[in-house]
Amino acid sequence: MQNAKQAVMEMLRQLPDDATLEEIQYRLYLIAKTRKGREDIAQGRAYLNPEAKQRLDRWLES
Repeated sequence: MQNAKQAVMEMLRQLPDDATLEEIQYRLYLIAKTRKGREDIAQGRAYLNPEAKQRLDRWLES
Protein backbone atom coordinates (compact mmCIF):
# COMPACT_ATOMS: atom_id res chain seq x y z
CA MET A 1 0.00 0.00 0.00
CA GLN A 2 1.22 3.49 -0.84
CA ASN A 3 1.88 6.02 1.87
CA ALA A 4 -0.29 9.15 1.90
CA LYS A 5 2.21 11.31 0.02
CA GLN A 6 2.64 8.71 -2.73
CA ALA A 7 -1.14 8.34 -3.08
CA VAL A 8 -1.58 12.12 -3.43
CA MET A 9 1.24 12.40 -5.95
CA GLU A 10 -0.29 9.59 -8.04
CA MET A 11 -3.73 11.22 -7.83
CA LEU A 12 -2.30 14.55 -8.99
CA ARG A 13 -0.52 12.88 -11.92
CA GLN A 14 -3.83 11.38 -13.06
CA LEU A 15 -5.83 14.61 -12.91
CA PRO A 16 -6.03 16.87 -15.94
CA ASP A 17 -4.02 20.10 -15.82
CA ASP A 18 -7.21 22.16 -15.56
CA ALA A 19 -8.54 20.32 -12.47
CA THR A 20 -10.17 22.63 -9.97
CA LEU A 21 -9.36 22.82 -6.27
CA GLU A 22 -12.79 21.35 -5.59
CA GLU A 23 -12.02 18.32 -7.77
CA ILE A 24 -8.70 17.83 -6.00
CA GLN A 25 -10.37 18.16 -2.61
CA TYR A 26 -13.04 15.61 -3.58
CA ARG A 27 -10.41 13.13 -4.77
CA LEU A 28 -8.48 13.55 -1.51
CA TYR A 29 -11.71 12.89 0.39
CA LEU A 30 -12.27 9.68 -1.59
CA ILE A 31 -8.72 8.49 -0.93
CA ALA A 32 -9.07 9.17 2.80
CA LYS A 33 -12.45 7.44 3.10
CA THR A 34 -11.29 4.43 1.07
CA ARG A 35 -8.21 4.03 3.25
CA LYS A 36 -10.32 4.33 6.41
CA GLY A 37 -12.75 1.70 5.11
CA ARG A 38 -9.96 -0.72 4.28
CA GLU A 39 -8.44 -0.17 7.71
CA ASP A 40 -11.80 -0.79 9.38
CA ILE A 41 -12.23 -4.04 7.43
CA ALA A 42 -8.71 -5.18 8.36
CA GLN A 43 -9.42 -4.44 12.04
CA GLY A 44 -12.75 -6.30 11.98
CA ARG A 45 -14.82 -3.12 12.30
CA ALA A 46 -17.12 -3.93 9.38
CA TYR A 47 -20.23 -6.02 8.76
CA LEU A 48 -21.07 -8.39 5.95
CA ASN A 49 -24.23 -7.52 4.00
CA PRO A 50 -26.57 -9.98 5.78
CA GLU A 51 -25.40 -8.81 9.21
CA ALA A 52 -25.65 -5.15 8.22
CA LYS A 53 -29.19 -5.74 6.93
CA GLN A 54 -30.17 -7.42 10.20
CA ARG A 55 -28.76 -4.53 12.24
CA LEU A 56 -30.52 -1.99 10.03
CA ASP A 57 -33.82 -3.86 10.28
CA ARG A 58 -33.56 -3.92 14.08
CA TRP A 59 -32.70 -0.21 14.13
CA LEU A 60 -35.65 0.67 11.88
CA GLU A 61 -38.04 -1.31 14.08
CA SER A 62 -37.17 0.69 17.20
